[in-house]
Amino acid sequence: MRQFLNFDFLSLIFEFPQLMTEPKQETCFAKGNWDSISGIHRFSHQAMATTFEIIIQHDNRRYAEQAAGQAFDELDRLEGELSRFIENSDISRINNLPAGQPLLIGLPAYECLRLSAQLYAETNGAFDVTIGSLLRCWLNEDRTLRNPSQQELNLARQRTGMNLIKLNEAKFSVELLAAPVQVDLGGIGKGYALDVMAELLRDWSIETAVLHGGFSTVLAMDAPAGAKGWPLTLSNPLNRSQTLAYLHLQDRAVSGSGVQKGRHIIDPRTARPAEGTPAAWSCARDGATADALSTAFIVMSPQEIEQYCARHPDVLAMVILKRQEEEQKDKILHFGPWKEGDLLK
Repeated sequence: MRQFLNFDFLSLIFEFPQLMTEPKQETCFAKGNWDSISGIHRFSHQAMATTFEIIIQHDNRRYAEQAAGQAFDELDRLEGELSRFIENSDISRINNLPAGQPLLIGLPAYECLRLSAQLYAETNGAFDVTIGSLLRCWLNEDRTLRNPSQQELNLARQRTGMNLIKLNEAKFSVELLAAPVQVDLGGIGKGYALDVMAELLRDWSIETAVLHGGFSTVLAMDAPAGAKGWPLTLSNPLNRSQTLAYLHLQDRAVSGSGVQKGRHIIDPRTARPAEGTPAAWSCARDGATADALSTAFIVMSPQEIEQYCARHPDVLAMVILKRQEEEQKDKILHFGPWKEGDLLK
């Protein structure tokens, strides 16, 4: 029998966006307020070096437990296909693939790459899962910054960009136009896993649930009985007493990303460390998109984020700008109707 852990609260945490299974220190910057909701059952599972949790409102705990167990089994299968740290995963096979040689991959890896290519184009390269070569160029093993030579940077840039990956939808195959290309789905994989797990719960006729992966992305299904949605509070990670938004989430996903003290995020467009935005949130219709966009919004300028949300009115964004010396407090920017009410559906 699968053993489940139980948690009393949910917190979104800072994540280093390009990592999937490396250990990291987690910093809370939001939490779910679900203790007052009746008839809920909570189940958790370790995967992708973090804790996934499923909260289900159902009148039969045993049935809910069985459904959650099936969802967690699927999560383990997805990790085996999507993690670059697992030998013979689809992503590891791609990272060792010579140029010009087609490779058949599974549906999960293909769907993640297809969506990554779409978001790469929509964000003008701000979201890029091929950034592995640049990360190795800039970061030491302890994630501190090193000073690469211009020659190192030039070589890494030649191996970076979704334009180097050719996808064949008819055959579910991938081909590299240059090699090696280092793919890392850490900025989208957990959100994608939540989407797949939610679909599996629906196959079990479970519609009222909320899921989170690694305390960084939250996916809400139908609202609990008698509630407007699943309550979620977003707080300023630089000032925990400051509430930035109080949401009632339904059929939506929220994701947060940020920079830990002493850590760095590389902007794939400039091939240099990003500056100016210590934390960003996104809200979208699915977990994979929300996961990826919170990563992209960390390196995009406010003008770029505003233009993106204008082109995609179903997407909301919120960012904290780094405080300047002459300013007394952090600048919080909202994009989309955060202020029009606390119900997101």
